[in-house]
Amino acid sequence: MTGNTNRLLVAGFVILLLGIQLRLVQSYELNAEASRFIQERRGRDITAMTSTYLADWSLPAFQPRETITPPSWLGWSLISVGSVLILTGPRFKS
Repeated sequence: MTGNTNRLLVAGFVILLLGIQLRLVQSYELNAEASRFIQERRGRDITAMTSTYLADWSLPAFQPRETITPPSWLGWSLISVGSVLILTGPRFKS
């Protein structure tokens, strides 16, 4: 049962730190590849969003980047779940 205790403890720390990070950062701006992936899945026309001005100058086409803004409750809930896992992890010892 010790392996499960260690796994719960590590999972609790990871979830706690992820929740803290979500509380400290307001939004995440994705890179070009991730933005293109999300735009293709949403069905947006990428060529309609590119700038013709930049294409006229023989520069790489502008790819609009996606911005993800997580809700504030998500960070708090991850902090709560991580804290519970950390505190209850040692109780599972036999």
